[in-house]
Amino acid sequence: MPQYGYSAPMIVDYTLLFFSALIAATILPFYSEAFLYWVLQESSSVAIPLLIATAGNVLGACINWRLGQELLRFKDRRWFYFNDQQIARAQRGFQRYGLWTLLLSWLPIVGDPLTLIAGMMKVRFRVFLLLVTLGKASRYLLIAWLAL
Repeated sequence: MPQYGYSAPMIVDYTLLFFSALIAATILPFYSEAFLYWVLQESSSVAIPLLIATAGNVLGACINWRLGQELLRFKDRRWFYFNDQQIARAQRGFQRYGLWTLLLSWLPIVGDPLTLIAGMMKVRFRVFLLLVTLGKASRYLLIAWLAL
């Protein structure tokens, strides 16, 4: 008999959902929306999959933020991928449009670099966490609304 009404397969689904959302938020090319849609169809709850997906996606963005903070230490190395002009252009764009761009961190292609640049720009973690959570939770809420 499952404890607390959760079956082992549902726990596996939730775990996979968390990690798919986490990976999707890093700079690796991956998407979690289809998996969330599927889990929502299988789950008796809407809130639990939304919370799990949002937590995983926000944690992935936090990893990017931290990587961005550490990344600039290596900018003088020969193997470093970005040149000074690319870094300056990204920082100017971020300064031009401001912190509110983090609400768009859920967008494909541009969202993940935004969280990386926020780390490079030394955005305070509390502000980063609030804006990114709002943006990513809103996206998952929209997916749930469309799914149901």
